[in-house]
Amino acid sequence: MVRVTTPGVRLLPNAITVLALCAGLSAVQFALTKNYAMAIASIGIAAVLDSLDGRIARLLDATSKMGAELDSLSDGISFGVAPALVIYVWQTGADRIGWVASLIFAVCMILRLARFNTLLDDTEQPPYASEFFVGVPAPAGGLLGMLPLVAYLQWGEGWWSSQYVVWAWTVAIAALLISRIPTLSLKTVKAPPKAIAPLLLGVALLAAAIIQFPLVALLAAMVLYLAHIPYSIHRHRWLAAHPEAWTVPPSERRAIRRARSPRRLGLRRPLRRRVAGAAMRAVRLPRTGETVRTPRVTSENGNGQRRRSWRQIGLRRK
Repeated sequence: MVRVTTPGVRLLPNAITVLALCAGLSAVQFALTKNYAMAIASIGIAAVLDSLDGRIARLLDATSKMGAELDSLSDGISFGVAPALVIYVWQTGADRIGWVASLIFAVCMILRLARFNTLLDDTEQPPYASEFFVGVPAPAGGLLGMLPLVAYLQWGEGWWSSQYVVWAWTVAIAALLISRIPTLSLKTVKAPPKAIAPLLLGVALLAAAIIQFPLVALLAAMVLYLAHIPYSIHRHRWLAAHPEAWTVPPSERRAIRRARSPRRLGLRRPLRRRVAGAAMRAVRLPRTGETVRTPRVTSENGNGQRRRSWRQIGLRRK
């Protein structure tokens, strides 16, 4: 069955991309009027729209080369140029170092998107490469770059709003954008049928948290995203070392991981001073400077019989 799409339907994903571009540019206008909360909200809206345009294009079979190029240009402006200018305007724009840091952030975002486009045509990547991004993706990087501003709006002045801290944080996020650190991609995550109801409940709780405590929810989301990076690196290394798990679903990967664990192989951890009595004295190694006690040898009497000590027969000294 061939799916026929009308020109209006094919235009929908590109229209969403343009809306994301407008939202990102509007953040700069809100920053110029000192409305930083709306500037952060505009970049957040641009991130949501950016996550929808590609999925809608694939669902409607409306993908095109123009749409891919437009999406990259929109991401470069919405998550590279706009956050850099918002942070620069927030820090009054009087420091030359601030402008250099803003330029570094915007350039690194453009380089990250250019590398992403080249990796799409790379056919020599392993099968598990689609589960990871190379470096921090553009929407996450744009929001992470504004974390000091979010903390300032939530708690006011502090060390997090210092110019040097803000510019150092901006350069650090720019380095994460162009790094080779693997980060998890949500595009390949599939929820089992049993988890649909808990996930919907979680979405409802997340929506309530965003409505009631928007800045705190955004801060928590950014901190959790940074905390997931070590797990993503560990998972990437494990998959690289286990080719048999490249083409199997996650449930079977867990089975492979459990089968290769020491406990599943029947091995036990070495004893660490958890036995008592004679067994402890038998397995315990002497510490540094500790004298080793030699076992007491019972003497024999003239008749050839061993003379038992008072400890062996259960008596106590008076």
